[in-house]
Amino acid sequence: MRHAHEDPELHAVVRRFVTPGRRYLKLGGPLARMTEPERATFVRELGEDAAAITPRELTLLLEGGWRERKTAAWFIAVARRTEFRGLLGEMLLASEVGHAGTAYCVTLATFATTADADLLAAYLDHYLRRPDLYYDQPAALGALLHIDERLGTEQAARFTAPGGLWPQWIDGPPRKEHHTTPDNYRGAVGELCAFVDESARHLPGEER
Repeated sequence: MRHAHEDPELHAVVRRFVTPGRRYLKLGGPLARMTEPERATFVRELGEDAAAITPRELTLLLEGGWRERKTAAWFIAVARRTEFRGLLGEMLLASEVGHAGTAYCVTLATFATTADADLLAAYLDHYLRRPDLYYDQPAALGALLHIDERLGTEQAARFTAPGGLWPQWIDGPPRKEHHTTPDNYRGAVGELCAFVDESARHLPGEER
C-alpha cells in the first residue's frame, strides 16, 4: 500500500481529486442529505473529474488507503471504466482496507453485467461463511440484487433463500437487530447507482 504523506506522486493526485471539499467523506450515504444546490455542484464536479482523471492516476489511487480507493471506485463507476472490473473484484474479495468495499460494490452494480454479478457472488460465497466478520456483505448483496433486477436474473436467490448463507449470517445478535431486508439493501444501492448516472451526464459528449 502506498501512503500519500510519503509518496509525492500519490500526494499530488490526492490533493487534486480526493481531498478537495473532503469529497471522500461525501461519497455514499451523505449524498442523500445534501441540499439541492450542494448536490448539483457535487454531481457536476464529480462527473468532470471522472472524465479528467487518467488511468494511471486511478491506478495510483487504488494503491493508496481507503480514502483514495473509495474515491477512485466512484470515478471508475461514473466514467464506466470497465477495464478496472477485475481489479475491483480482487480488491473487494481481499478486503485489505475498510470503508472502501461499498464503493466497489456500487461500481460493479453500475456496470451491471453477469461478470460483475459473478464477482459479487464470489465475495458473498466467501464472507457470508464468516459470521465473525462484518465487512461489506449487505452492500454486496444489495448490488447483486440490483444486477438481478436489471438483467432479469436470480443470482442472489441462493443466498437469500430460507436456510441460505444470508439468513445464517445475520442470525443472532447484534446483526439481526441492526439489519434491514435484502430488498432495502437493493434499493439503497440503486439510489447510489442513480447518483452515479446523474454524475455521468457531466462527462464530455453526454447530454446535460
